[in-house]
Amino acid sequence: MSDCFILLAAGKGKRFKSNTLKQFHILNGKPLIYHSIEKAIKSKIFKEVIVVTNSKIKKPKDKIVKVIKGGLERFESSKRALEYIKNKKFKNVYIHDAARPNFSIKLLKRLNRELNNNKAVVPYTNTDHSVKYREGANIFNLKRENLILTQTPQCFDFKTLYKLSNNNKKYISDEATLFIKNNLKIKFIKGEKDNIKITTTKDLGKIKLKTFYGIGFDIHRLVKGKKLYLGGIHIPYHSGLKGHSDGDVIIHSIIDALLGCMKKNDIGTLYPNNDLKYKNIRSTKMLKPILETLKKENYNLNNIDINLICEKPSVAKNRGKIIKSLSKLLQIKKYKINLKGKTVEKLGIIGKEKAIACEVVVSVSNYD
Repeated sequence: MSDCFILLAAGKGKRFKSNTLKQFHILNGKPLIYHSIEKAIKSKIFKEVIVVTNSKIKKPKDKIVKVIKGGLERFESSKRALEYIKNKKFKNVYIHDAARPNFSIKLLKRLNRELNNNKAVVPYTNTDHSVKYREGANIFNLKRENLILTQTPQCFDFKTLYKLSNNNKKYISDEATLFIKNNLKIKFIKGEKDNIKITTTKDLGKIKLKTFYGIGFDIHRLVKGKKLYLGGIHIPYHSGLKGHSDGDVIIHSIIDALLGCMKKNDIGTLYPNNDLKYKNIRSTKMLKPILETLKKENYNLNNIDINLICEKPSVAKNRGKIIKSLSKLLQIKKYKINLKGKTVEKLGIIGKEKAIACEVVVSVSNYD
């Protein structure tokens, strides 16, 4: 890896009209800026990822990510980043706008291949609109098939771009402009229609999120002299839930529901009850790798609805602390969790206070 990815995220986004800067607006559970960072890292193309911003950000744990201060204008931020890496011996540099979070890793790899034979590679799309051009009092028709709408990431031979940028003192809207002004060849390749630029809050609605649902269910017998765990915490009661683990029916149902969303079998497949290493394991430990997979595969937990089915203990008395525990475990806001208590009117094993059951429905969204 001898390439560098520069992410420009110092703009004020005046047209976005929000109290939150555009690049930090939440998309599928995380700020826009982090989607681009994570894709750059995941592509395994880059030796370093340089984030240029005038705001404080939570720096990703990956060591290849560096954060530097930006300029007042986009081209100034780009120039600062190029100056920052000038002695790092990068062969190529990719310049990307944080306002375009919806590019694909596939596009990055296509650009990377084209750089083998070109010093500048820029993705573009065409327009479906009829286009006019105004010059003074005159208006001209333009052939839309001759128009190209350039996107980012734009990719360049570092030495060439650095020289052009260093000599430029005027405003430019993108780095391709420098090559065009100096009559240098650019390889234009087909970009992606979904790689839209977020300009206003309405543009966020153009980004497609896939929503998935999962159902979980669990039931365990109550046994005397065992601690009762529900939702990851100890609930004072004379009996606990019998099971290979701690028997936490809420956590078990959540695990199954999340596995269902991700189409990854069930809790019994991952944690077989004949495996001694899981004997008496806390269910919170069983949940942790499921949440790591959820995050790794770009799923975001939208909401969770829980039916806890029992005669006793009282769900109403324990609702607040169970929701607080789940909020911390799942790393979602408490308002996204609903916990309902259900009895079975003294019917069956649950009605005789010999068992507790739970059913859960979860909703997740996925952003590729």
